[in-house]
Amino acid sequence: MNKAIPKSESKHEPVAIGAADFFARSRVRLGFDVPPGLYDPNIVPASGDPGTDKMLEIVAREQPVRPAAVLIAVVDHPEPTILLTQRSAHLNDHAGQIAFPGGKIDATDASPLDAALREAEEEVGLSRDFVEPIGYLDLYGTAFGFRILPTVARVRPGFELTINHSEVDDAFEVPLSFLMNPANHQMHSKEFRGMERFYYAMPFAERYIWGATAGMLRVLYERIYAS
Repeated sequence: MNKAIPKSESKHEPVAIGAADFFARSRVRLGFDVPPGLYDPNIVPASGDPGTDKMLEIVAREQPVRPAAVLIAVVDHPEPTILLTQRSAHLNDHAGQIAFPGGKIDATDASPLDAALREAEEEVGLSRDFVEPIGYLDLYGTAFGFRILPTVARVRPGFELTINHSEVDDAFEVPLSFLMNPANHQMHSKEFRGMERFYYAMPFAERYIWGATAGMLRVLYERIYAS
């Protein structure tokens, strides 16, 4: 069973969230330089959690850590939101979990950005015509053997989604103000391979956002607002 541990975020004040300010900050802080660790098998990417990082080091000795890309799609409403998906329950990996649109980088993808846009189109039908890429967030390692490069993008409202139910059960939006409020960044833990692993969780209504998705959202908060 997961157990909550005391929060360490109480020293951070909630940030005022506005679409213009968020996108302006993002354009200053992000770029499109691809980190060497995305493809170099000798570099084990970090997650920010020592337990997860240790597990990834173990996994990296057992199998290649696979490059992946996701799209952090920030929808430019008057009160901006982030588009998330719920993975299909029948999938072999991370079934039913909350995720960003994304997946493994294919050899035919011109860049991690291209992979993120392709996956968003394939999973939820998000047209590239509505997406303005801003830049890459930090490379993020998961204990399940992925090195993920997130692309932060502004998404113009008015798009229509078509859910690919072979991959995704649902797509939904969560207010950016909720996800960028450190008071909502809970720390949980559970045992994994005999070690205690800590991870972020951001429960929202009936949605349980946790693990790598919550971890990348925490990195987004720290990169855009806490630095």
